[in-house]
Parts: sequence; structure tokens; C-alpha cells
Amino acid sequence: MAVTREAVLEPGQIAERLARDLPAWHFEDGWIKRTYKTNGWKGTLMVINTVGHLAEAAWHHPDITASYAWVEVRLTTHVSKGVTEKDLALARKIEEVVGWQPGREGGVLEGTPTDPRFAYIKYDK
Repeated sequence: MAVTREAVLEPGQIAERLARDLPAWHFEDGWIKRTYKTNGWKGTLMVINTVGHLAEAAWHHPDITASYAWVEVRLTTHVSKGVTEKDLALARKIEEVVGWQPGREGGVLEGTPTDPRFAYIKYDK
């Protein structure tokens, strides 16, 4: 498999794109990062597995750190030694899927009940 080095984005470009498209993410130490808060271990595992599935499907793998009620996702393109379009694209997909709240869409899927026994993600909105 040939290794392709993607163009590394400049810090100003990264900051602009995060502010516009991924406001919950930030750029630090050569990575774009996001921490998802959960209601406990069940939610933490769901976030990790969701990110893992998306990363494997994209063939672009983040670093993940987790604890009982949070998951930190960090993205950089290792072979390019910096943040590239691949990182931003995967971050957008992760944000879309992990942050999905079907109950707010008004369709037939009502979403997770508000009962704390069933809560698993602490949504930003």
C-alpha cells in the first residue's frame, strides 16, 4: 500500500475551519481535539465504538483517551506530521454521528428518553 502524504494545514487555516465547521473542537500541540462528556461507562463505550467504526471505515485512525464519563478524540495525520483535510473530514463525520439527536428532528425516531436511567451522552445543545 503506497503512503500518501497529505498537505499539512497552517494553524490559521485550522483555527478558521474549526471555528466555522467544528466549534467544539480545538487545535493544540499539532492535533485537533474534542472531549465528549457522557453519563457513565455505557455512554463512554458507545462513543469509543462509534469513533472506532468511523475511523476504520475511513482508514484514518485517531488517538482516543477515555475515563468513566468522558472520551477525548485527537486527530492528526501521522505520516504528514500535522493536521490535514483528512482530519477535518473525519472530525466532521464523528461530530455528525456522535452528536445525532433524532428526537430533535421531529421524525419517527424519538431519540433517547429524558429519564436519567437511559441517558448516555451529554449533548452540547
